[in-house]
Amino acid sequence: MSYAVAAALQAAVYQRLAGDDALAALTGGAIYDALPPGILPGLYVALGPEAARDRSDGSGHGAEHDFTVSVVTDSAGFAPAKAAAAAISDALVDAPLQLARGRLLRLDFLQARAARNGEERQIDMTFRARVEDV
Repeated sequence: MSYAVAAALQAAVYQRLAGDDALAALTGGAIYDALPPGILPGLYVALGPEAARDRSDGSGHGAEHDFTVSVVTDSAGFAPAKAAAAAISDALVDAPLQLARGRLLRLDFLQARAARNGEERQIDMTFRARVEDV
């Protein structure tokens, strides 16, 4: 297994989301790799947990990464969060991400979970990326 492509994948996903005009219009550009200190905006996107599995084969080292992108809002309903989640899905699924190391073979949506957490609404979306270290 190679976890060597993980940082490059995370950077490429962040850049893709941060550079997406539709998502920026919905979030005001509040897209975070790590949450900043202080008060957060009323709607934001954050990269979350990741799990990786070996997918090496006879042709070389590879891995499958399941990673979470969360949309959080203090809105009274889920509609703004769902609009942002749709923009995230549109931006990432089958995206031709260029990685600083390795190569993205595939990027798919796996699942989403919408939940109320006190006064906040949160949608956690899980994506699966298949990468190889070339």
